[in-house]
Amino acid sequence: LRALDHRDFRLFISGQLVSLVGTWMQSVAQGWLILTITGSALAVGLAMALQYLPLLILGPAAGLVVDRSHKRRILLATQSTSLGLALTLFGLAYSGHIHIWQIYAVALLSGFAILFDNPARQAFVQEMVGRDLLANAVSLNSTLMNAGQIVGPAIGALIISLFGLTACFAANAVSYLAVLCALLLMRPVDLHPLTRATRAPKQIRAGLAYAKGNPLIRDILIAVAIVGVFTFNFTTTLPTLMHQTFHAPASGYGIAMIAMGLGGICGGLLAARAGTPTPRRLVAITFAFALAQAALALSPTRMIAYLVLLVLGGVAIAFLTTANSLLQLASPQALRGRIMALYAIGFLGSTPIGAPLMGALCQFASPRLALVTGSLATLGAAWLLVAGSHHHPVDTVPSHASTAETHRSRRRTSRSTTPDAPAF
Repeated sequence: LRALDHRDFRLFISGQLVSLVGTWMQSVAQGWLILTITGSALAVGLAMALQYLPLLILGPAAGLVVDRSHKRRILLATQSTSLGLALTLFGLAYSGHIHIWQIYAVALLSGFAILFDNPARQAFVQEMVGRDLLANAVSLNSTLMNAGQIVGPAIGALIISLFGLTACFAANAVSYLAVLCALLLMRPVDLHPLTRATRAPKQIRAGLAYAKGNPLIRDILIAVAIVGVFTFNFTTTLPTLMHQTFHAPASGYGIAMIAMGLGGICGGLLAARAGTPTPRRLVAITFAFALAQAALALSPTRMIAYLVLLVLGGVAIAFLTTANSLLQLASPQALRGRIMALYAIGFLGSTPIGAPLMGALCQFASPRLALVTGSLATLGAAWLLVAGSHHHPVDTVPSHASTAETHRSRRRTSRSTTPDAPAF
């Protein structure tokens, strides 16, 4: 917990945790509301797809904007926008005359806030704690951020069963005040600003080329994209698994998400305690993630499914935390926004593809088949990481420093015949 010695990071973590829990509470309420209105799992997937469509299409461009800009100001703008949209959805739901097209419209608009918020939030971590504590801060930030993604739906499902859907929308609107207050209370003099990208031609292409040319970054991004498309659609697959397969009420769905949330917290804390991540650890976690999904798909009873969800939540958080940390440690400061934008595209921007696909599998086949599909895809991602491990050491920490020095050496030796590459 060394990164928590920094006051600004403590404020950031506290505000982000409250805000993310509220966001995922709303996500659960939104999915259950759509099921109530339409009775279609495919419609739930479509709403999730619209929410992350801007990230899928415009992610690299948003990453470049983040690399060039003041991250704290971007976060203030995106969180304020999200607050307004949450209030809009609450008002529509409270009126009792909400229509599916209105939910779709709010989801799409919120996607433009996510477009800039996600890479800015990831890149802002080093500004608060400095390079020496980056690994620790990334682990803690990723743990709490992804735990919020698991705990939020659990609390949301419970609130739905006790107070109704509208209460979740109201709670989400209030939760944004926490992160806005945290950002405003930070002392700019205590921050460690990252090197910003200077304006130069073809900077988006340069970021893509760097990710492609670094084997570790490339393999992790592909693995995250595969898992993002076929696996991280739990707000689509779990409601239908509980509703259609186990015939559970909303409270049963709440218990399922609570079980996954408890596992996620334990898995995240263990990942943070394990210290600096390595590619070897990511491979092992990915294999475990695939096995946990297969076990959930084969669960014969709801009680066994709850127990499996404890494990699944833990390995899910460990996978995201480890992948996120490795990417940040392996990428240069001036490219951090673009690299993390690619991570966001793989993890969240893949939702417009994965959510409708998993929703269709749940509706026209079964939720069990959707989970088996996710398990096989995750297994493929693990084998990809194993196959690519000969390009880089599997038990050492990546660092962009040596890579950057290599590039500088190449430029010095070829300067007489080759023009310099664009500055980042």
